[in-house]
Amino acid sequence: MSEPTHSPFSRYQLAELAAPGSDTFVDGPFGSSLKSHEYVDAGVRLIQLQNIGEGEWRDENKKFITARKFKTLERHGAVPGDIAIAKMADPVARACLVPPVSEQFVVVADCIRLRLDESRFDAGYVVRSINSPYTRREAENKAIGSTRVRINLSVLKTVGCLAPALPEQREIARILDTFDTAIHETEAIIAKLRAVKQGLLHDLLTRGIAANGELRPPQSEAPHLYKESPLGWIPKEWGVNQLAELLADVDPAMRSGPFGSALLKQELVDAGVPLLGIDNVHTERFVADYTRFVTPRKFAQLARYAVRPDDLMITIMGTVGRCCLVPEDVGQALSSKHTWTISLNQDAYSPYLAMLQVNYSPWVLGHFARDQQGGTMAAIRSDTLRSTQLPAPPRREQHLMEERLREVGARIDLEIESLAKRHAEKSGLMDDLLTGRVRVTPLLESAAP
Repeated sequence: MSEPTHSPFSRYQLAELAAPGSDTFVDGPFGSSLKSHEYVDAGVRLIQLQNIGEGEWRDENKKFITARKFKTLERHGAVPGDIAIAKMADPVARACLVPPVSEQFVVVADCIRLRLDESRFDAGYVVRSINSPYTRREAENKAIGSTRVRINLSVLKTVGCLAPALPEQREIARILDTFDTAIHETEAIIAKLRAVKQGLLHDLLTRGIAANGELRPPQSEAPHLYKESPLGWIPKEWGVNQLAELLADVDPAMRSGPFGSALLKQELVDAGVPLLGIDNVHTERFVADYTRFVTPRKFAQLARYAVRPDDLMITIMGTVGRCCLVPEDVGQALSSKHTWTISLNQDAYSPYLAMLQVNYSPWVLGHFARDQQGGTMAAIRSDTLRSTQLPAPPRREQHLMEERLREVGARIDLEIESLAKRHAEKSGLMDDLLTGRVRVTPLLESAAP
Protein backbone atom coordinates (compact mmCIF):
# COMPACT_ATOMS: atom_id res chain seq x y z
CA MET A 1 0.00 0.00 0.00
CA SER A 2 1.34 3.46 -0.91
CA GLU A 3 1.26 6.52 1.30
CA PRO A 4 -2.10 8.26 1.79
CA THR A 5 -2.80 11.49 -0.11
CA HIS A 6 -4.66 14.51 1.27
CA SER A 7 -7.76 12.37 0.92
CA PRO A 8 -8.74 10.35 4.00
CA PHE A 9 -8.67 7.34 1.68
CA SER A 10 -5.55 5.26 1.09
CA ARG A 11 -3.75 5.48 -2.24
CA TYR A 12 -3.03 2.19 -4.00
CA GLN A 13 -1.18 1.54 -7.20
CA LEU A 14 -3.47 -0.35 -9.56
CA ALA A 15 -1.14 -3.34 -9.38
CA GLU A 16 -1.93 -3.55 -5.65
CA LEU A 17 -5.62 -4.09 -6.42
CA ALA A 18 -5.04 -7.32 -8.33
CA ALA A 19 -5.74 -10.75 -6.87
CA PRO A 20 -2.69 -12.86 -5.97
CA GLY A 21 -1.17 -14.70 -8.91
CA SER A 22 0.84 -14.06 -12.05
CA ASP A 23 -2.00 -13.59 -14.55
CA THR A 24 -4.46 -11.37 -12.68
CA PHE A 25 -3.43 -8.11 -14.39
CA VAL A 26 -2.69 -8.74 -18.08
CA ASP A 27 -3.05 -7.16 -21.50
CA GLY A 28 -3.96 -8.83 -24.76
CA PRO A 29 -1.79 -10.97 -27.05
CA PHE A 30 0.49 -9.17 -29.51
CA GLY A 31 1.64 -9.70 -33.07
CA SER A 32 1.14 -13.11 -34.60
CA SER A 33 -0.51 -14.53 -31.47
CA LEU A 34 -3.92 -13.35 -32.67
CA LYS A 35 -4.72 -12.32 -36.24
CA SER A 36 -7.97 -10.88 -37.56
CA HIS A 37 -8.40 -13.77 -40.00
CA GLU A 38 -8.81 -16.02 -36.95
CA TYR A 39 -12.02 -14.28 -35.93
CA VAL A 40 -15.17 -16.38 -36.26
CA ASP A 41 -18.92 -15.82 -35.97
CA ALA A 42 -19.36 -17.49 -32.57
CA GLY A 43 -17.22 -18.81 -29.77
CA VAL A 44 -15.13 -17.00 -27.14
CA ARG A 45 -15.94 -13.30 -27.15
CA LEU A 46 -13.21 -10.71 -27.70
CA ILE A 47 -12.95 -7.59 -25.54
CA GLN A 48 -12.03 -4.74 -27.91
CA LEU A 49 -11.46 -1.02 -27.44
CA GLN A 50 -14.90 -0.35 -28.91
CA ASN A 51 -16.50 -2.38 -26.10
CA ILE A 52 -14.95 -0.36 -23.27
CA GLY A 53 -16.82 2.79 -22.26
CA GLU A 54 -16.36 4.99 -19.22
CA GLY A 55 -18.02 2.78 -16.66
CA GLU A 56 -20.21 1.04 -19.26
CA TRP A 57 -19.87 -1.95 -21.56
CA ARG A 58 -20.68 -1.26 -25.21
CA ASP A 59 -22.05 -4.41 -26.76
CA GLU A 60 -22.42 -3.45 -30.43
CA ASN A 61 -19.05 -4.62 -31.75
CA LYS A 62 -18.96 -8.42 -31.49
CA LYS A 63 -16.07 -10.64 -32.56
CA PHE A 64 -15.12 -14.16 -31.49
CA ILE A 65 -12.39 -16.79 -31.66
CA THR A 66 -12.76 -20.54 -31.46
CA ALA A 67 -12.50 -22.41 -28.17
CA ARG A 68 -9.47 -24.19 -29.64
CA LYS A 69 -7.72 -20.88 -30.30
CA PHE A 70 -8.63 -19.68 -26.81
CA LYS A 71 -6.71 -22.61 -25.33
CA THR A 72 -3.51 -20.98 -26.59
CA LEU A 73 -4.51 -17.59 -25.11
CA GLU A 74 -5.98 -18.58 -21.74
CA ARG A 75 -3.77 -16.23 -19.73
CA HIS A 76 -5.45 -13.32 -21.57
CA GLY A 77 -8.93 -14.58 -20.69
CA ALA A 78 -11.58 -12.64 -18.81
CA VAL A 79 -14.88 -13.53 -17.17
CA PRO A 80 -17.89 -11.51 -16.04
CA GLY A 81 -16.97 -9.38 -13.02
CA ASP A 82 -13.42 -8.69 -14.20
CA ILE A 83 -12.46 -5.11 -15.09
CA ALA A 84 -11.59 -4.19 -18.68
CA ILE A 85 -9.29 -1.19 -19.19
CA ALA A 86 -8.44 0.54 -22.48
CA LYS A 87 -4.79 1.27 -23.24
CA MET A 88 -5.73 3.93 -25.79
CA ALA A 89 -7.79 7.11 -25.81
CA ASP A 90 -10.42 8.37 -25.96
CA PRO A 91 -10.00 8.65 -23.03
CA VAL A 92 -6.97 6.58 -22.11
CA ALA A 93 -7.35 4.12 -19.19
CA ARG A 94 -11.15 4.19 -19.24
CA ALA A 95 -12.59 1.14 -17.53
CA CYS A 96 -15.77 -0.92 -17.26
CA LEU A 97 -16.96 -4.16 -15.74
CA VAL A 98 -17.02 -7.20 -18.00
CA PRO A 99 -20.74 -8.07 -18.21
CA PRO A 100 -22.46 -11.49 -18.24
CA VAL A 101 -23.22 -11.31 -21.98
CA SER A 102 -20.86 -14.26 -22.46
CA GLU A 103 -19.31 -16.83 -20.15
CA GLN A 104 -15.77 -16.43 -21.44
CA PHE A 105 -13.85 -13.53 -23.00
CA VAL A 106 -10.32 -12.74 -24.11
CA VAL A 107 -8.76 -9.26 -24.29
CA VAL A 108 -7.09 -8.05 -27.47
CA ALA A 109 -3.76 -6.23 -27.67
CA ASP A 110 -4.97 -2.71 -26.80
CA CYS A 111 -7.03 -3.85 -23.82
CA ILE A 112 -6.20 -4.90 -20.27
CA ARG A 113 -7.96 -7.24 -17.87
CA LEU A 114 -7.76 -6.65 -14.13
CA ARG A 115 -8.97 -9.34 -11.73
CA LEU A 116 -9.39 -7.86 -8.27
CA ASP A 117 -8.49 -9.15 -4.84
CA GLU A 118 -12.13 -9.40 -3.77
CA SER A 119 -11.21 -9.76 -0.12
CA ARG A 120 -10.11 -6.11 -0.15
CA PHE A 121 -11.68 -4.40 -3.17
CA ASP A 122 -15.16 -4.03 -4.65
CA ALA A 123 -15.32 -4.09 -8.46
CA GLY A 124 -18.16 -1.56 -8.71
CA TYR A 125 -16.19 0.90 -6.63
CA VAL A 126 -12.85 0.31 -8.35
CA VAL A 127 -14.26 0.85 -11.86
CA ARG A 128 -15.58 4.23 -10.80
CA SER A 129 -12.34 5.12 -9.07
CA ILE A 130 -10.30 4.26 -12.18
CA ASN A 131 -12.59 6.52 -14.22
CA SER A 132 -12.37 9.34 -11.63
CA PRO A 133 -10.44 12.56 -12.33
CA TYR A 134 -7.82 11.58 -9.73
CA THR A 135 -6.75 8.38 -11.51
CA ARG A 136 -7.50 9.65 -15.04
CA ARG A 137 -5.23 12.66 -14.57
CA GLU A 138 -2.29 10.48 -13.50
CA ALA A 139 -2.91 8.01 -16.34
CA GLU A 140 -2.96 10.82 -18.91
CA ASN A 141 0.22 12.33 -17.49
CA LYS A 142 1.99 8.97 -17.76
CA ALA A 143 0.59 8.12 -21.22
CA ILE A 144 2.68 8.56 -24.36
CA GLY A 145 1.94 9.69 -27.89
CA SER A 146 0.65 12.95 -29.35
CA THR A 147 -1.88 11.76 -31.93
CA ARG A 148 -2.73 8.29 -30.55
CA VAL A 149 -2.36 8.55 -26.78
CA ARG A 150 -1.73 5.20 -25.12
CA ILE A 151 -0.52 3.74 -21.84
CA ASN A 152 1.43 0.50 -21.40
CA LEU A 153 0.46 -2.13 -18.86
CA SER A 154 3.70 -1.74 -16.89
CA VAL A 155 3.04 2.00 -16.54
CA LEU A 156 -0.65 1.58 -15.79
CA LYS A 157 0.21 -0.70 -12.89
CA THR A 158 1.90 2.28 -11.17
CA VAL A 159 -1.07 4.64 -11.57
CA GLY A 160 -2.76 5.56 -8.31
CA CYS A 161 -6.29 4.83 -7.12
CA LEU A 162 -8.00 6.03 -3.92
CA ALA A 163 -9.95 3.52 -1.82
CA PRO A 164 -11.38 3.26 1.71
CA ALA A 165 -12.02 0.02 3.56
CA LEU A 166 -14.08 -2.62 1.76
CA PRO A 167 -17.43 -1.96 3.56
CA GLU A 168 -17.27 1.73 2.60
CA GLN A 169 -16.34 0.84 -0.98
CA ARG A 170 -19.44 -1.32 -1.20
CA GLU A 171 -21.69 1.38 0.23
CA ILE A 172 -20.34 3.99 -2.20
CA ALA A 173 -20.89 1.58 -5.09
CA ARG A 174 -24.44 0.90 -3.89
CA ILE A 175 -25.27 4.62 -3.74
CA LEU A 176 -23.86 5.27 -7.20
CA ASP A 177 -25.64 2.18 -8.56
CA THR A 178 -28.90 3.79 -7.43
CA PHE A 179 -28.08 6.89 -9.47
CA ASP A 180 -27.10 4.78 -12.48
CA THR A 181 -30.40 2.92 -12.30
CA ALA A 182 -32.34 6.20 -12.24
CA ILE A 183 -30.30 7.49 -15.20
CA HIS A 184 -30.88 4.31 -17.24
CA GLU A 185 -34.60 4.42 -16.47
CA THR A 186 -34.80 8.04 -17.63
CA GLU A 187 -32.85 7.18 -20.81
CA ALA A 188 -35.32 4.35 -21.48
CA ILE A 189 -38.26 6.74 -21.03
CA ILE A 190 -36.70 9.21 -23.47
CA ALA A 191 -36.09 6.45 -26.04
CA LYS A 192 -39.69 5.26 -25.69
CA LEU A 193 -41.12 8.79 -26.03
CA ARG A 194 -38.97 9.42 -29.11
CA ALA A 195 -40.30 6.23 -30.67
CA VAL A 196 -43.84 7.32 -29.81
CA LYS A 197 -43.20 10.69 -31.41
CA GLN A 198 -41.83 9.09 -34.58
CA GLY A 199 -44.84 6.81 -34.83
CA LEU A 200 -47.24 9.67 -34.17
CA LEU A 201 -45.49 11.84 -36.75
CA HIS A 202 -45.86 9.12 -39.38
CA ASP A 203 -49.52 8.56 -38.54
CA LEU A 204 -50.38 12.26 -38.47
CA LEU A 205 -48.60 13.02 -41.75
CA THR A 206 -50.29 10.13 -43.57
CA ARG A 207 -53.70 9.95 -41.83
CA GLY A 208 -54.24 13.27 -40.10
CA ILE A 209 -56.97 14.08 -37.59
CA ALA A 210 -60.62 13.53 -38.46
CA ALA A 211 -63.49 15.85 -37.50
CA ASN A 212 -64.06 13.83 -34.29
CA GLY A 213 -60.56 14.74 -33.09
CA GLU A 214 -59.18 11.21 -33.55
CA LEU A 215 -56.69 9.82 -36.05
CA ARG A 216 -58.39 8.76 -39.26
CA PRO A 217 -58.52 5.00 -39.69
CA PRO A 218 -55.76 3.63 -41.97
CA GLN A 219 -56.32 3.64 -45.71
CA SER A 220 -56.58 -0.16 -45.70
CA GLU A 221 -59.58 0.06 -43.35
CA ALA A 222 -61.31 3.10 -44.88
CA PRO A 223 -60.17 3.51 -48.50
CA HIS A 224 -63.04 5.93 -49.23
CA LEU A 225 -61.35 8.53 -46.99
CA TYR A 226 -58.15 8.62 -49.04
CA LYS A 227 -56.79 9.49 -52.46
CA GLU A 228 -53.55 8.73 -54.25
CA SER A 229 -50.88 11.44 -54.42
CA PRO A 230 -47.21 11.77 -55.39
CA LEU A 231 -46.45 11.05 -51.72
CA GLY A 232 -48.68 8.00 -51.48
CA TRP A 233 -52.18 7.71 -50.02
CA ILE A 234 -53.34 10.89 -48.25
CA PRO A 235 -56.76 12.02 -46.91
CA LYS A 236 -59.11 13.36 -49.57
CA GLU A 237 -59.25 16.80 -47.96
CA TRP A 238 -55.50 17.27 -48.30
CA GLY A 239 -53.39 18.64 -51.10
CA VAL A 240 -49.71 18.36 -51.96
CA ASN A 241 -47.62 21.50 -52.35
CA GLN A 242 -44.11 22.18 -53.39
CA LEU A 243 -42.13 24.23 -50.90
CA ALA A 244 -41.91 27.04 -53.48
CA GLU A 245 -45.71 27.41 -53.21
CA LEU A 246 -45.60 27.78 -49.43
CA LEU A 247 -43.03 30.57 -49.12
CA ALA A 248 -43.81 33.82 -47.32
CA ASP A 249 -44.28 37.03 -49.31
CA VAL A 250 -40.90 38.45 -48.28
CA ASP A 251 -37.72 39.08 -50.25
CA PRO A 252 -35.93 36.76 -50.14
CA ALA A 253 -38.03 33.98 -48.62
CA MET A 254 -35.14 31.55 -49.20
CA ARG A 255 -31.55 32.61 -48.65
CA SER A 256 -28.08 31.22 -48.18
CA GLY A 257 -25.14 33.53 -47.74
CA PRO A 258 -23.65 36.12 -47.59
CA PHE A 259 -20.88 34.97 -49.93
CA GLY A 260 -17.46 36.22 -50.97
CA SER A 261 -16.67 39.88 -50.49
CA ALA A 262 -20.12 40.59 -49.00
CA LEU A 263 -18.73 39.47 -45.61
CA LEU A 264 -15.01 39.09 -45.07
CA LYS A 265 -13.46 37.18 -42.20
CA GLN A 266 -11.79 40.32 -40.89
CA GLU A 267 -15.21 41.97 -40.55
CA LEU A 268 -16.24 39.57 -37.79
CA VAL A 269 -16.09 41.09 -34.30
CA ASP A 270 -16.09 39.86 -30.70
CA ALA A 271 -19.57 41.17 -29.89
CA GLY A 272 -22.53 42.53 -31.80
CA VAL A 273 -25.18 40.89 -33.98
CA PRO A 274 -24.80 37.06 -34.12
CA LEU A 275 -23.86 35.36 -37.39
CA LEU A 276 -25.53 31.96 -37.25
CA GLY A 277 -23.99 28.78 -38.60
CA ILE A 278 -24.22 25.01 -38.56
CA ASP A 279 -23.22 24.93 -34.89
CA ASN A 280 -26.49 26.68 -34.06
CA VAL A 281 -28.63 24.26 -36.08
CA HIS A 282 -29.28 20.82 -34.57
CA THR A 283 -32.05 18.34 -35.35
CA GLU A 284 -35.24 19.99 -34.02
CA ARG A 285 -33.13 22.23 -31.77
CA PHE A 286 -31.72 25.74 -32.14
CA VAL A 287 -28.61 26.25 -29.97
CA ALA A 288 -28.21 29.90 -28.94
CA ASP A 289 -24.47 29.63 -28.34
CA TYR A 290 -23.10 32.47 -30.44
CA THR A 291 -19.41 32.64 -31.38
CA ARG A 292 -19.40 34.93 -34.45
CA PHE A 293 -20.67 38.50 -34.64
CA VAL A 294 -20.91 41.47 -36.98
CA THR A 295 -21.34 45.14 -36.16
CA PRO A 296 -24.85 46.69 -36.26
CA ARG A 297 -23.69 48.68 -39.28
CA LYS A 298 -22.66 45.53 -41.14
CA PHE A 299 -25.93 43.88 -40.15
CA ALA A 300 -27.83 46.77 -41.77
CA GLN A 301 -25.85 46.20 -44.99
CA LEU A 302 -26.72 42.49 -44.94
CA ALA A 303 -30.32 42.81 -43.77
CA ARG A 304 -31.57 40.53 -46.57
CA TYR A 305 -29.89 37.64 -44.68
CA ALA A 306 -31.59 38.43 -41.37
CA VAL A 307 -33.49 35.55 -39.77
CA ARG A 308 -37.07 35.75 -38.57
CA PRO A 309 -38.82 33.82 -35.78
CA ASP A 310 -40.04 30.40 -37.00
CA ASP A 311 -37.80 30.44 -40.06
CA LEU A 312 -36.56 27.00 -41.06
CA MET A 313 -32.77 26.67 -40.95
CA ILE A 314 -31.24 23.72 -42.82
CA THR A 315 -27.53 22.85 -42.71
CA ILE A 316 -25.69 22.57 -46.03
CA MET A 317 -22.25 21.87 -44.56
CA GLY A 318 -21.08 19.21 -42.12
CA THR A 319 -24.07 16.98 -41.45
CA VAL A 320 -26.20 18.14 -44.37
CA GLY A 321 -29.96 18.39 -43.88
CA ARG A 322 -30.28 19.04 -40.14
CA CYS A 323 -33.22 21.34 -39.59
CA CYS A 324 -34.57 23.48 -36.75
CA LEU A 325 -36.76 26.53 -36.25
CA VAL A 326 -35.44 29.96 -35.35
CA PRO A 327 -36.79 30.76 -31.85
CA GLU A 328 -39.21 33.59 -31.12
CA ASP A 329 -36.69 35.46 -28.97
CA VAL A 330 -33.80 35.37 -31.45
CA GLY A 331 -33.68 39.17 -31.87
CA GLN A 332 -31.36 40.44 -34.59
CA ALA A 333 -29.23 37.72 -36.22
CA LEU A 334 -27.85 36.84 -39.65
CA SER A 335 -27.93 33.49 -41.41
CA SER A 336 -24.73 32.27 -43.07
CA LYS A 337 -23.61 30.58 -46.28
CA HIS A 338 -23.54 27.26 -44.44
CA THR A 339 -27.33 27.12 -44.06
CA TRP A 340 -30.50 27.56 -46.02
CA THR A 341 -32.91 29.86 -44.20
CA ILE A 342 -36.56 29.69 -45.29
CA SER A 343 -39.55 31.84 -44.35
CA LEU A 344 -42.89 30.08 -44.84
CA ASN A 345 -46.35 31.56 -45.26
CA GLN A 346 -47.63 30.59 -41.83
CA ASP A 347 -51.24 31.15 -42.87
CA ALA A 348 -50.78 28.24 -45.28
CA TYR A 349 -48.32 25.92 -43.58
CA SER A 350 -46.96 25.15 -40.11
CA PRO A 351 -43.20 25.74 -39.92
CA TYR A 352 -43.07 23.14 -37.13
CA LEU A 353 -44.59 20.41 -39.31
CA ALA A 354 -42.31 21.39 -42.19
CA MET A 355 -39.27 21.22 -39.89
CA LEU A 356 -40.18 17.71 -38.72
CA GLN A 357 -40.64 16.53 -42.29
CA VAL A 358 -37.25 17.88 -43.38
CA ASN A 359 -35.67 15.92 -40.51
CA TYR A 360 -37.62 12.68 -40.70
CA SER A 361 -40.17 12.15 -43.47
CA PRO A 362 -39.30 9.59 -46.16
CA TRP A 363 -40.59 11.79 -48.98
CA VAL A 364 -38.27 14.69 -48.08
CA LEU A 365 -35.27 12.49 -47.26
CA GLY A 366 -35.79 10.54 -50.48
CA HIS A 367 -36.07 13.76 -52.49
CA PHE A 368 -32.81 15.05 -51.01
CA ALA A 369 -31.09 11.69 -51.60
CA ARG A 370 -31.98 11.76 -55.30
CA ASP A 371 -30.05 15.02 -55.55
CA GLN A 372 -26.86 13.50 -54.17
CA GLN A 373 -23.67 14.11 -56.07
CA GLY A 374 -20.80 11.62 -55.94
CA GLY A 375 -22.74 9.31 -53.61
CA THR A 376 -22.81 11.76 -50.71
CA MET A 377 -24.98 14.74 -49.93
CA ALA A 378 -22.50 17.59 -50.41
CA ALA A 379 -25.14 20.32 -50.34
CA ILE A 380 -28.81 20.99 -50.94
CA ARG A 381 -29.50 23.01 -54.06
CA SER A 382 -32.09 25.76 -54.26
CA ASP A 383 -34.02 23.86 -56.95
CA THR A 384 -34.10 20.77 -54.73
CA LEU A 385 -35.59 22.72 -51.85
CA ARG A 386 -38.12 24.56 -53.98
CA SER A 387 -39.37 21.33 -55.55
CA THR A 388 -39.67 19.49 -52.22
CA GLN A 389 -43.24 18.24 -51.87
CA LEU A 390 -45.16 18.33 -48.58
CA PRO A 391 -48.63 16.98 -47.74
CA ALA A 392 -50.91 19.95 -47.13
CA PRO A 393 -53.81 19.37 -44.71
CA PRO A 394 -56.21 22.24 -44.00
CA ARG A 395 -54.48 24.77 -41.75
CA ARG A 396 -56.81 24.07 -38.79
CA GLU A 397 -55.95 20.37 -38.99
CA GLN A 398 -52.25 21.23 -39.17
CA HIS A 399 -52.69 23.17 -35.93
CA LEU A 400 -54.19 20.13 -34.19
CA MET A 401 -51.40 17.90 -35.52
CA GLU A 402 -48.78 20.34 -34.29
CA GLU A 403 -50.36 20.51 -30.83
CA ARG A 404 -50.15 16.75 -30.39
CA LEU A 405 -46.58 16.52 -31.59
CA ARG A 406 -45.48 19.45 -29.44
CA GLU A 407 -47.09 17.80 -26.41
CA VAL A 408 -44.93 14.69 -26.86
CA GLY A 409 -41.93 16.90 -27.59
CA ALA A 410 -42.46 18.81 -24.34
CA ARG A 411 -42.53 15.52 -22.40
CA ILE A 412 -39.25 14.51 -24.05
CA ASP A 413 -37.69 17.87 -23.16
CA LEU A 414 -38.73 17.45 -19.52
CA GLU A 415 -37.14 14.01 -19.35
CA ILE A 416 -33.97 15.29 -21.04
CA GLU A 417 -33.82 18.09 -18.47
CA SER A 418 -34.29 15.53 -15.70
CA LEU A 419 -31.55 13.36 -17.19
CA ALA A 420 -29.11 16.27 -17.30
CA LYS A 421 -29.92 17.06 -13.67
CA ARG A 422 -29.32 13.45 -12.63
CA HIS A 423 -25.99 13.36 -14.48
CA ALA A 424 -24.90 16.60 -12.78
CA GLU A 425 -25.93 15.30 -9.37
CA LYS A 426 -24.10 12.02 -9.96
CA SER A 427 -20.95 13.80 -11.13
CA GLY A 428 -20.84 15.97 -8.03
CA LEU A 429 -21.61 13.05 -5.76
CA MET A 430 -18.93 10.86 -7.35
CA ASP A 431 -16.32 13.55 -6.82
CA ASP A 432 -17.33 13.82 -3.15
CA LEU A 433 -17.59 10.09 -2.46
CA LEU A 434 -14.56 8.86 -4.41
CA THR A 435 -12.21 11.34 -2.74
CA GLY A 436 -13.61 10.91 0.76
CA ARG A 437 -14.77 14.54 0.92
CA VAL A 438 -18.15 13.11 1.91
CA ARG A 439 -18.07 9.93 3.96
CA VAL A 440 -20.69 7.19 4.07
CA THR A 441 -19.45 5.79 7.37
CA PRO A 442 -22.46 7.21 9.25
CA LEU A 443 -24.72 5.12 7.02
CA LEU A 444 -22.63 2.03 7.76
CA GLU A 445 -22.71 2.73 11.49
CA SER A 446 -26.49 3.16 11.50
CA ALA A 447 -26.92 -0.10 9.58
CA ALA A 448 -24.71 -2.05 11.96
CA PRO A 449 -26.53 -4.53 14.23
